[in-house]
Amino acid sequence: MPGEASRGDDELLAHIAAGGQAALSELMARHGRGLRTFATRYLGHAADAEDVVQEVFVTVWKQAARFDPGRGRASTWLYRITANRCIDQRRRRALRNFFGLDDIGEEPATPEVNAETATAARQELAIVRNGLSRLPERQRMALLLRAVGELDIGGIAEVMGTSAGSVEQLLVRGRRTLKDHLADAAQGRERKSS
Repeated sequence: MPGEASRGDDELLAHIAAGGQAALSELMARHGRGLRTFATRYLGHAADAEDVVQEVFVTVWKQAARFDPGRGRASTWLYRITANRCIDQRRRRALRNFFGLDDIGEEPATPEVNAETATAARQELAIVRNGLSRLPERQRMALLLRAVGELDIGGIAEVMGTSAGSVEQLLVRGRRTLKDHLADAAQGRERKSS
């Protein structure tokens, strides 16, 4: 239909609430990748993130009528649902780990053209992921919502159910801790190479 590509998220949610599957598909195409990236970074596992995003869009399908555009942006609502599902997924994973039920291996590496560059990039990424995983949960979530979700301070505060000032503090502390971790890792590499 003409003009449908330009529909806003609020309009899409209204169509979804009325049973519009095409609107859900459009919303998934528009936000699925960003939500998946956020969930993957937060959880550290692509398969878990995929499950989370599927749960998010099932929730959107069932609860689109509950979205109130007067209370915030649709994208913020989607990230709030995703953040909550990520927290639930981490709890499930912790429970599976506790009982020894989690036997998920690493994803297979893809062949790279320049092996040395790829190895260095993987090492850097591993250091950043390690640093993120060591952050307190709320700092990690705030940083990822800012970096991956591209939400502003107000949007992050809305997703996390806190004040803008608290978000700013979480971001400052999280960035400082992550920066310190990266500096420590760089010093460790320098010591090993000398």
